[in-house]
Formats: sequence, structure tokens, C-alpha cells
Amino acid sequence: MRPRIYITQPVAPSAIERLRAVADVELNPDAIHIVTKDELLDAVRRHDIPFCLLHDKVDGDVIAANPKLRAVASMKITPSDIDVEAATARGIPVTVIAPIVTEATADINFALLLAVARRVIEGDRLVRAGIFPGAQSSHLLGAGVFGKVIGLIGGGGRIGRAVAKRAQGFSMRTLYWTPRRKPASEEQEAGLTFVPLDQLLAERNESYREAALKSGLDHEAARHSVEKEQRPHIHTCILLAGHFGVNPNEFLQLASYPALKAFDIHTESAEHLPPEAVSVAKDIAHIQSPKVRKAVAEAIRTLLKQYFTA
Repeated sequence: MRPRIYITQPVAPSAIERLRAVADVELNPDAIHIVTKDELLDAVRRHDIPFCLLHDKVDGDVIAANPKLRAVASMKITPSDIDVEAATARGIPVTVIAPIVTEATADINFALLLAVARRVIEGDRLVRAGIFPGAQSSHLLGAGVFGKVIGLIGGGGRIGRAVAKRAQGFSMRTLYWTPRRKPASEEQEAGLTFVPLDQLLAERNESYREAALKSGLDHEAARHSVEKEQRPHIHTCILLAGHFGVNPNEFLQLASYPALKAFDIHTESAEHLPPEAVSVAKDIAHIQSPKVRKAVAEAIRTLLKQYFTA
């Protein structure tokens, strides 16, 4: 009997054709619909092998949904969000892919850097709205990238090195920090210069806070670094917390700084902001000139940084 495979979202047509040559394949045809847990449970009950993508969560409930499950195929490099322990307990193999998206991810990283620095998205919106401010208008004045310093936090992995190679084409000096420094030969090949985290944050013009856990900078590694290394600056603790999406007080207290009450306020929407913060935001929004509005916002950020570093 041919195995039954369920693909949670469309993948390369050539891959689907190869699978259909050896198995009965069903797939979610909608490339913008992420299957819900109930949909995944239903599919797993009717198929022998789920073919999952990066955003799919295959937990113990999903694995338990089919007592005859034969395998879990994943498009991930590491089996995060897959209950490998539950699969192993039943002798179910879990497959992953080789790190084949390094160059594509580095391309996107650099595309985002250029888009932000040169305000490409804002310009696109103006053009689509039929607005042309003039060939030499300063309305969309951006920042240069050529010759700048780029900082890679946790950037010693495959993606970080690929980004560093692209930075060489822009004559950028590339600094990086990670809890586990790379060998000198790898640093030289990629054009990387290792510096302490505080120095990187002080010198960089642009910063990639890479989410690539393959680089070694995961949440626990960062916690260990803060606990064991020389006490980082208070501003560094706040930036690290922002990178991992946790309350800054976690890193502040690890570094023996006092917790700040401001970070215990839920600020997901305006209703949860302190009244004075809402008032300042409204005042800034009323400034007509984008250039002046940006300058005022930057001045406020500078004052806040001085407060945190005092």
C-alpha cells in the first residue's frame, strides 16, 4: 500500500511530483493559510506522514493522533516545535533539511538593511499614492550604507558570515559578538572582527540582532554570558532583552542592576501606556514636517539613552 502524505502548504512543484510518484499526496493548496491545530490533527489521523513547514507545531497531541504514524517530515533545519521525545518514544523518525537557505536569508537581511536606510518602503508608498516630492527633495532623506560599521549580534554562524561577505561589497567594517568566538581563520575569511558586546553596540552604525540560533546566541546562552562575563552596561541588558522578546528586568537583575518599574508596564497598546507617554506621542504626531517629527523623536530617544546610561 502506498504511503499517504499530507503537505501543510505548497512546496516546490518538482518535490510534489516526486512524492506523488511514490505516495498518495494531499496538500493544503493555500500558500497564505497556516493550518490550524485542528486541521493538522484531522490530516494526521488520515495520513501516514505529515510534511510540515517551519511555522507548523507538531506537539505530542499531533503525534498521538495517529497510532500508525510512520514519520514526521519537516522543512526545518532543526526540529524545533516538533516533540521529538514523543516521536522517539514511539520509534517514529523525524526528518529535517540541510542548511540550504543561508544565502537566501542573508540576501533578505541585506535587503531589509538597504530598504530601511534608504527608506525604500516609504518611497514606494508615496509613488503608489501618486505623490512625487521632487527629484532632489529631502522629504525621504535616508542614511548611507557604504563604508559604515555593521554589528552582528550572535553573527558568527552561517548566516552571519554570509551577511559579512555581502557587507564587504559595501566596504563596511563588520564587528560581531557571540558567546563562542569563531577561529581566527573563519574570522579572516568572512571579514569579521570580534569585539565585546558593549563595544559592538557603541560602534555599530547598523545592527542585525540575528535570530539564527545556529550561531550559538540563544536565550540561555545569553543569560549565561550575562551571569559569567564582566558586568555588561545597563543599556546592553535592555537591548539583549529586546532581542529575545523578554522583560528587560530579567537581564538587568542577572547583571545585578535594580529592576525598573517602567518595564513592568504592559505597553502593547495605547490603552496600557502611562498617560504622559500617550500625551508625548500625540504631540509628536501633530508635527506636520516629517523631518522635524523625526528630529524630535530622535532627541527624545537620546535623552532616554542618557537616562539609562547615567
